[in-house]
Amino acid sequence: MLDTFLFQFTSLFTMINPIAAIPIYIALTEAMTPKAARWVAMRAAITAFIALAVFALLGEVIFSFFNISVNGLRVAGGILFFVMGFEMLRGRTVPKRVDGETDGDFGSDVAVTPIGIPMIAGPGAITMVILFIQEGKTTVATASATISLFLAIAAVCVLTAIVLASGRQMLAKLGRSGSKILMRLMGLIVMLIAVEFFFAGIKPYIIDIATSIPA
Repeated sequence: MLDTFLFQFTSLFTMINPIAAIPIYIALTEAMTPKAARWVAMRAAITAFIALAVFALLGEVIFSFFNISVNGLRVAGGILFFVMGFEMLRGRTVPKRVDGETDGDFGSDVAVTPIGIPMIAGPGAITMVILFIQEGKTTVATASATISLFLAIAAVCVLTAIVLASGRQMLAKLGRSGSKILMRLMGLIVMLIAVEFFFAGIKPYIIDIATSIPA
């Protein structure tokens, strides 16, 4: 079981890549107190855990019922990230805080989306947990593989929250001018991530259209 856990943990951690979520997390929590920002990181990790757990158990059923694919999720996520990256490049954040909205309310919203879903629990991670569950069903130790997967998801989410909180501490050391420069640079990075998401998702659709055209 330990070997299975280590394989699942390293695979999920590499796929989720919490460092890639730092730009969005920093941009959305810049004006918050350190305590409120840590709460956002924790809530985002919990949201990601719940999402991955649900998809691990019901992912195939959900996709088949609504007749959707992971590639559609990649395209939608790519568009969302590109808009966010563009606004960050302009020195703004998306979603925007409503007038009079408290740190708690705003933090609850952004922790669920876009940080928890689809930045942490993204298309790649969702696909991976579904595949792990399918592999577990083909082995003798089905229960052991399933338990190992959920432990791996929990461990990755906890580590992701720690990484996000550490990124926030890095921002505090840069000062206001440094944080503005970093936000714009991170906006560019988020846009590049968005392009990769979008084209990775749309490529299968293009291939299907091309193959369906008669020669």
